[in-house]
Amino acid sequence: MAGKTFKLEQVLLYRREMEKLRKQEFATARHGVEQANQVLENKKEQVERLSQDFHRCQQDIECIDDIRMYSNFFAHKREEIKQQKEHIEHLDRIMNEKRSDLMEASKEKKVLESLREKKAEEFRKDMAAKERNFLDEISIQKKVK
Repeated sequence: MAGKTFKLEQVLLYRREMEKLRKQEFATARHGVEQANQVLENKKEQVERLSQDFHRCQQDIECIDDIRMYSNFFAHKREEIKQQKEHIEHLDRIMNEKRSDLMEASKEKKVLESLREKKAEEFRKDMAAKERNFLDEISIQKKVK
């Protein structure tokens, strides 16, 4: 499109920037979910190790207060895991929203890019037709002389 610019070029540039921003937001949200999942796995592994330790030393515990302490600790850990799962669900919803936003931004950009391509193709066809007409006119004038 040498000589003619796309009238909506600024809008297209804006849409590209919005898509880039949405990609970054989505990547950040996905990273947050991955980190939260890793924290959950770490908590589960910690509880599993402590549970195994508790089973090994359970026969050696003589005081009911020690058993109660272990019980309270495990209840607390179960609650932490439950809260972490809820946190992951929340982050998942946010990530899905960001994915939707990204898809919408991509669609908007693609619409403008296809419009730009159509306009460029129209311009090329128009210029080719004008060139053909010009060359036809030149050849007609040479034949007349």
